[in-house]
Amino acid sequence: MRVMLRAQLDTQLANEAVKNGSLPKIMKSLAERLKPEAAYFGPSEGKRCCTFVFDMQDSSLLPSIAEPLFEGLGAEIEIQPVMNTEDMQKGLAALQRG
Repeated sequence: MRVMLRAQLDTQLANEAVKNGSLPKIMKSLAERLKPEAAYFGPSEGKRCCTFVFDMQDSSLLPSIAEPLFEGLGAEIEIQPVMNTEDMQKGLAALQRG
């Protein structure tokens, strides 16, 4: 299932991670694990934020995805199912068919 992970990083912990070099390592490891179709980084609500859109094969993967963000960066995480345009059109066509 295509999902979007959005993580807002704790400013103090992220500052420390920038200084000690662990922030790029955490992000690289996460990207390698998720193999996202899209990844975005930027500020949100005054905090560093990252957003990944990826295919989550099994919900049992959630702890291995979220824990490095919780533990290493004090992140607040939101994961939700999402659709691209093709998925939405397919879903709406099925709705029309009944």
